[in-house]
Amino acid sequence: MANVPLSIALEHYDRHVPWVEGTVRPKGIDPTVLIVGQDDVGGRRHERMLLHREFDVCELSLGSYVMAKARGAALTAIPVFPRRLFSQSQMYVNTQSGIREPKDLIGKRVALRSFQTTLSVLAKGDLGSEYGVPLNGVTWVTTSDEPVAFDPPPGVSIERMDRGRRLGDALVAGEVSAFLSPRPPQPYLDGASEVGRLFDDPRAEEVSYYQRNGFYPIMHVVAMKSEVAEQHPWAPVSLLDGFEQAKRQWTHFMDDPNWSRLTWGRHYLEEERRVLGPDPWPTGVAANRANLERFIRYEVEQGLIPGPLAVEDLFFETTLET
Repeated sequence: MANVPLSIALEHYDRHVPWVEGTVRPKGIDPTVLIVGQDDVGGRRHERMLLHREFDVCELSLGSYVMAKARGAALTAIPVFPRRLFSQSQMYVNTQSGIREPKDLIGKRVALRSFQTTLSVLAKGDLGSEYGVPLNGVTWVTTSDEPVAFDPPPGVSIERMDRGRRLGDALVAGEVSAFLSPRPPQPYLDGASEVGRLFDDPRAEEVSYYQRNGFYPIMHVVAMKSEVAEQHPWAPVSLLDGFEQAKRQWTHFMDDPNWSRLTWGRHYLEEERRVLGPDPWPTGVAANRANLERFIRYEVEQGLIPGPLAVEDLFFETTLET
């Protein structure tokens, strides 16, 4: 029987290099790997999958995927999570705004990419659960449109930044006091003194978070069209095996101390393993259950989904025993 051709849209991460190079061979599948970003020209990968179902398989925002599933979207997923971030390093503040600790954000205007961006959901949830900053204690200012419509909880204030206004300029000018973002704002990258991180030592905060909670928070999931999985019920497991192949290959790449341009990259890797254990990037349902349950709770609390979903609701049935 001929292999099934599937288009697979991924970000250009090191863990996806084996897919790009064609050294991953999922059984029964002929993958056409498309490197599709989110922010760059020709990107908008999430919207193209959510709104137009343009790809058979797609690396997708966990936040928007959970929202879409709760609304009956014809999508399913495999328990592979290509992007993860702690929230603490992604919280930026205007250094002149008097913010010294998370609770200083109460009463302030805080910018987000969108209210449902996965990092936004995680950071808002962590601010509430870990640091006592209530969701309705902040005015949230979004800088992009919401991919999936929702009704915010009563008492929660969300504003849309003027479309012609650049977020970095607004942050420097103090029009917003903070920005929670999956990527650093441009003034921070440029070394502007007006912009810094909320936490003086975000890495220590993240290690503490990991020790308390036991996971590295998920940002993206690998989604696929429901009809593709239903027509080829073996394909989700084959894809999962393909990502495991890729993981073994890129883990081996790291054995070379000069594989990345980071001068002490090997030392960083060894230290990470001492702090986070041998694999902070697990695949499968069981190893990620607590991570996913917490994120689903955050989505409920933030009004993004009407009620809790079971973790099993997110994944195709043939992958649930992983």
